[in-house]
Amino acid sequence: MDENSLIYGLELQARALTPQYGESNDVCFFIATNSLKPTNQVHLIQYEEEQGSVQSKVFEHALGEVWKLNSCPRNPRLLASVYNVQKGAQVLTKAALFTLPENLNPDPEQLKSEYLPWEQVEVLDTEALGERVKTIEFHPNQDTLACVVDNKVAVMQRAESSTRVVAEVPASGSSSGSAKHTQHFTSGKWSHHHQGHQFLTLQDGNLSAYDVRDTQHCAWSINDAHGQMVRDLDCNPNKQCHLVTGGDDGYLRIWDCRMPKAPVFERSDHSHWVWCVRFNTFHDQLILSSSSDCKVLLTCAGSVSSETQVQAGLDESNFSGADAEERHKLLPDGLLQTFDQHEDSVYCAEWSNVDPWIFASLSYDGRVIISKVPKQYKYQIIF
Repeated sequence: MDENSLIYGLELQARALTPQYGESNDVCFFIATNSLKPTNQVHLIQYEEEQGSVQSKVFEHALGEVWKLNSCPRNPRLLASVYNVQKGAQVLTKAALFTLPENLNPDPEQLKSEYLPWEQVEVLDTEALGERVKTIEFHPNQDTLACVVDNKVAVMQRAESSTRVVAEVPASGSSSGSAKHTQHFTSGKWSHHHQGHQFLTLQDGNLSAYDVRDTQHCAWSINDAHGQMVRDLDCNPNKQCHLVTGGDDGYLRIWDCRMPKAPVFERSDHSHWVWCVRFNTFHDQLILSSSSDCKVLLTCAGSVSSETQVQAGLDESNFSGADAEERHKLLPDGLLQTFDQHEDSVYCAEWSNVDPWIFASLSYDGRVIISKVPKQYKYQIIF
């Protein structure tokens, strides 16, 4: 085991992990299980770096097996879950909001079960929109949710209790008169930029951005971003118009949405589907990716990051002698480190929102590994 890593094991299979975004002091993550057994769980874990340990709080997720988790960036106690539910012979995918109790350390004698109680559980009304919710995304700075369900993106204004569909993929039929077929959205995410008005969607191999103020207004699109399905995307929080995608072709690609014909950076270091890609929120030259090849990769894309010398406004003529030599000790583009402690498909890899050098990864067998960026790379970036 790498000295920079720590394992936390779940009893059940799992594929949902998210940082506790509203938490500003402690390194915390939520994990949820994905089991056919009656009782699924949500674990809130806190990493204690000095002790090299993990503290956990466990809640019951009685609604069903969890496929996706997102935490609210403005409220550390609010969590969104996407889960399966059986309805007769049909399996639906629904969504709910969970509110943590204010007191996470109740008297053990007052607990009615082995699980901590939620303060509130609210099942979202999504059945009118479709049968399969893909994700519930919290707006970065408004009391607004985006719900991706089947071929629709719906924006839910929580304060006004209103829901409106802002994007919909129409059914398309062939000239031979065959049944109409709709290619559903696979996921989506709010843009960090564009004043919070754009929502990004994935659909098979394509990527599109919709302006939520104007129904069906596609702001831009990138067709055939990957040779196969695009599994995940993330926006560069520090650089306008840049985003990263990962796909079934094993590629990690960075795009500038103003130049959609070709990526500005790409790597193919994974040997199977890429399930998750994440920019480091502080040092966006660092990118995490996880795959069903059982690996988590740390990649450097410094040449297209906000941290390049050109971006910083530093001119070549400002450097001479030893300064010039020191300047060229920047991290090179490419694969920096392979983390191979997982033994199953790694569905999630997430940076801590508190410490930019810490991240967590989750594999399907329920193994959570908390890791750190190797010191040599950390020091090269800092100094």
